[in-house]
Amino acid sequence: MGSEIVIAQTTIDDEAQAKALARGAVEQRLVACAHIDPPFTAVYWWKNAIETAQEWRVSYKTTTTRLPELQSWVADQHSYDVPEWITIPVTGGSDAYLSWVHAETA
Repeated sequence: MGSEIVIAQTTIDDEAQAKALARGAVEQRLVACAHIDPPFTAVYWWKNAIETAQEWRVSYKTTTTRLPELQSWVADQHSYDVPEWITIPVTGGSDAYLSWVHAETA
């Protein structure tokens, strides 16, 4: 069951937007839960210059079945031109937790 669960992540430069992205995905039943990490400093290339920004990471727990719809929803709701979007496969975990993720996103 673990290989069917993924953690999808994005970042955003506004705490209120991070909370909206987390809550909205849960309300839409696209994810079982979302975590918002404390702000961190991001350093990156953008438009031929090095940029520095404070960002919040939103981590979503979902299934591979719900992932395409979640990705589309986040892209539509996100304020960035090119939002970060990565997925991490879950290769294990407790049966109770993995079952809960499946049930909440069904």
